Amino acid sequence: MTSPVRLAVLTLVALALAPLALTAARSSAEDDAVRSGDDALGRAFDHRAQGLPVEGVGTVIRILADDAEDGRHQRFVVGLASGQTLLVAHNIDVAPRVEDLHVGDTVEFHGVYEWSEEGGTVHWTHHDPDGSHAPGWVIHEGETRQ
Repeated sequence: MTSPVRLAVLTLVALALAPLALTAARSSAEDDAVRSGDDALGRAFDHRAQGLPVEGVGTVIRILADDAEDGRHQRFVVGLASGQTLLVAHNIDVAPRVEDLHVGDTVEFHGVYEWSEEGGTVHWTHHDPDGSHAPGWVIHEGETRQ
């Protein structure tokens, strides 16, 4: 049988911890939310974010050679209206290549942001064959690759 004092202490502990549980739940939900636009991408860079779902629009300023390590990735650098640059690493083992991509083209993207000194990298710009990860995409000239 629980004593009245023990019951009171347990109640006080539960009341004290309740706000922490709500904050943790809210932070987890916020972490899953997609950040979009130049301001959000700027904050991601400023806070050295890792694993952050993002969306944006940029102009291709450089096309790099494909990366063959850990899956083949089409790589290109986009410049945002804010001046920030991002490397887009688009997995072409999972999603179609962005064909006819040229410097000066506009692309929209949805993926996962990883901080780097150069402005950041966006990857997971494709569907997830296992279905365990939110799908991403790249849109170029009205065509979606995912």
